[in-house]
Amino acid sequence: MRLNRLQPLGVLALVTCAAAVHAAGSGLGLKLDRALQAPALGDEKLPIFIDAEQLRGHQERDFEALGDARFRTRGKAVFADWLYYRSDLDEVEAAGNVRMENRGDVFTGTRLKLNLETERGYLQQPTYRLAEQNARGDAREFLFVGENRYRVDQGRYTTCGPGQDDWFIRARDLDLNKNTDIGTARDASVVFMDRTILYTPWMNFPLSANRKSGFLSPTIATSGKSGAEFSIPYYWNIAPNRDATFTPHVLAKRGFMLGSEFRYLERGYNGEVRLEVLPDDDVAQGKDRYATFMRHQQVLGPWTLLLNAQKVSDDNYFRDLSTQIQATSLVLLPREAIAVRSGALGSSGIWSFTGMMQRWQTLQDPRAPIAPPYDRLPQLLLSTQNYDILGTDIAFTSSYVDFHHPTLLTGRRTVAYPSLSVPLQNPFAFITPKIGVHHTRYDVDPSPRTVVADASRTVPIFSTEGGLVFERDTTIRGTEYLQTLEPRLLYVYIPFRKQNHLPNFESGLTDINFATIFSENQFSGSDRINDANQLTAGITSRLLDPNTGIEQLRVGLAQRFYFKDQEVTLPGVPTRTSTASDILAALSGRITRDVIAEVGVQYNTEFSETRKLAFGARYQPDVGKVLNASYRMTRGILENVDMSAQWPITGGWSGVGRVNYSLRDSRIAEGLAGVEYNGGCWVVRFVSYTVAVGTGDASRSVFLQLELNGVARVGSNPLDVLRQNISGYTKINEPQGSILPPLRQ
Repeated sequence: MRLNRLQPLGVLALVTCAAAVHAAGSGLGLKLDRALQAPALGDEKLPIFIDAEQLRGHQERDFEALGDARFRTRGKAVFADWLYYRSDLDEVEAAGNVRMENRGDVFTGTRLKLNLETERGYLQQPTYRLAEQNARGDAREFLFVGENRYRVDQGRYTTCGPGQDDWFIRARDLDLNKNTDIGTARDASVVFMDRTILYTPWMNFPLSANRKSGFLSPTIATSGKSGAEFSIPYYWNIAPNRDATFTPHVLAKRGFMLGSEFRYLERGYNGEVRLEVLPDDDVAQGKDRYATFMRHQQVLGPWTLLLNAQKVSDDNYFRDLSTQIQATSLVLLPREAIAVRSGALGSSGIWSFTGMMQRWQTLQDPRAPIAPPYDRLPQLLLSTQNYDILGTDIAFTSSYVDFHHPTLLTGRRTVAYPSLSVPLQNPFAFITPKIGVHHTRYDVDPSPRTVVADASRTVPIFSTEGGLVFERDTTIRGTEYLQTLEPRLLYVYIPFRKQNHLPNFESGLTDINFATIFSENQFSGSDRINDANQLTAGITSRLLDPNTGIEQLRVGLAQRFYFKDQEVTLPGVPTRTSTASDILAALSGRITRDVIAEVGVQYNTEFSETRKLAFGARYQPDVGKVLNASYRMTRGILENVDMSAQWPITGGWSGVGRVNYSLRDSRIAEGLAGVEYNGGCWVVRFVSYTVAVGTGDASRSVFLQLELNGVARVGSNPLDVLRQNISGYTKINEPQGSILPPLRQ
């Protein structure tokens, strides 16, 4: 029974004799229960409950409990052999088998003294468990130094479970501040498998996944081009929506490099800026090297603005200083500013405008040079779409581009393409006839190297697209599906217009696939419009889950048929002589619960040969178990076999690996091999990684990392490399959250 306090000081409100009588040694003991009222905490009134085998004290002053004593107030509970509470000081003392529970945290020891109002006190010879952090430890003395703040004197801290002391932080003084989610250790050692692997006079570590300022875990790595590398990032949590990271690197072969990153996220804009500086590169004969990256996106009234600027000091920057193929294969770095605006056009239309300024930095490999692309200074795009105007759809696309290049022909190109279509459809069929006119105007700059005059071109374009959709219920191996059959036709007629005298700033032959075979123009860009009298036919069949509509399997087949010879060509590209395109066939879907597979074939009927072939499969029966295999072939260009895996070996050991082998070049494009061991509260990873750079070189790296769950990662981090190389890779330990989570708006 409880009676709430009405006075600001503690008053004995009610005494009740419990009806329970229990054995105490060889005799009987009476168990009593008291309900007290604690001092006020602001306007909040917190009742206090005490019960024990024996209760005695002075009303309005103190209270003593002996034998199986229990003290309870909101959020806290104390259990002990002896307990003493002073209501005027709002202070509790306990001795003998002390156990305290505080908001899920549990503490045990020999003697406790705690002021409930200030939450200050001590616990002698303690052990502790922090629920939210899934951490525990012991100490000589445990100090309560305020709300959600603890100090550990001569203690240990670990996230390992009870009875497992594989690793722990041993510190003379340990500050656990749950308000800031930071743990700070002084005169600290990290002990792993009974061996001290790190000593530091000061260190801090996260108590949660929330961002915090401070040094992050150091990284130790090695690569063939830079040698041994040591780095220790410093993270600055400027605000909930802004942060910065500064990373000094020491490269054994090259010298000192500094990297930095600044991120921001505001209501109307966001972005990031990265800078890397390597002065006096010892390998590059003292050359200063750098890389800058900036991305900014902003909504300014009705406009959306995007700024993307990337630049490196030299052509070999990524090949020398990066270990990932996504970076080592970069050859074009953009510097561009884009502005986009769109809106409604009447009651049934939309319009969109895009303006762009774009330059490129081209990174050349002397053994495989490429032609730099044109800069666009500027490019303006305008498009409109009006729906259901007297049963028709009216579209208009236009562009203006000023092309610049240091060595090639330059000039300006204006394009206008209005079109009108009549969509006719019902639930099982559709047909859409369309007519349009593509007009292009060129204003060419005079050049002593070429003689190209200003010119224009007007090409009418006629097309009709139609299709059917059939559905039926079917059962395969006892499973019910909804099967579709979807034939589709596209007829295109474009009369011949002479175009060899026109500049070619950007057009190329489009790669044929299921996305491009149903298009009007086989050339990319607007500098060439093919002449056409052709029909494209395709058919698709799908298996759908009748309850969810999720696609389980898809099969497709398509081919284009030509009714006239080709007349419009590109320089250096032979004229088409066949009357039909290659046949495209594809199959993709979930074969079983654990297997996903896809196959794509491009077959040439004129020469009876496969031009392209790609197939791949993934087997993933469980988390941490994945096998990937794929094969890609483009005749005369590439032929690659790619296999990767993450799989348990025995005990806590797992193997990881990937081989991307070029059969054409007889070399490994990417190779990865390593092992991981999950010790329950820690993980060790060892990974060796090789990636081809340039045309005849390779970069080799070795990663060795020890991850102490919830505290730190020591060594070189292979996780990004593993995720990018092994599709479906997952961490073998439970996710603990990133030290650098996304910024909050």
